[in-house]
Amino acid sequence: MNLYPEIRKKRPDWIKTTPEYTFDNVIQRDFIASKPNEKWFTDVSYLFYGNHQKAYISAIIDRYDMSIVSYMISKKNDNKLVMDTIKAAYKENPNITPIIHSDRGFQYTSREYNNLSKLLSFRISMSRVSKCLDNQPIESFWGVLKSEYYYRNTFPTFESLRAGITKYIKFYQNKRYVPKFGGLAPIEFRKKTI
Repeated sequence: MNLYPEIRKKRPDWIKTTPEYTFDNVIQRDFIASKPNEKWFTDVSYLFYGNHQKAYISAIIDRYDMSIVSYMISKKNDNKLVMDTIKAAYKENPNITPIIHSDRGFQYTSREYNNLSKLLSFRISMSRVSKCLDNQPIESFWGVLKSEYYYRNTFPTFESLRAGITKYIKFYQNKRYVPKFGGLAPIEFRKKTI
């Protein structure tokens, strides 16, 4: 029947790390934002390309208008991926002080992330353990990205994956209408309300 199961391989060299910093869930599933750059949600997800090679995407979504503030795609799931995503967001939106909500992944509990929060003056909020719905806005975006675009396409190379995701996010931002915004796309809604 041409069925291909996803087999999780054991990783004998994997070492569990202890979080250096954890923070309270400041957001408490209050997903209402009254202005841009008030509540950002971030996460890392994985994508496959080529011969089942893994890539990682880190993104930040603004809850106010569901726009993607920044995103990075990398072959490595490391601290640099997350820090570069945050820095890119601040480059486009200087002098802001959002709450940035994440899960308790190793990048977000690292000393580097904690130091970056102090440097850029953002407030950290973290999901409770095993409560993915605490980070619903970005989790919802992953679902949309994967069901509307990623699962419907194949990507022979890392470059084709990155180009395809970039094209989809541009569409999502500027042309994919959001019913609760009266048929406007995220960027249209932002421009109309600020």
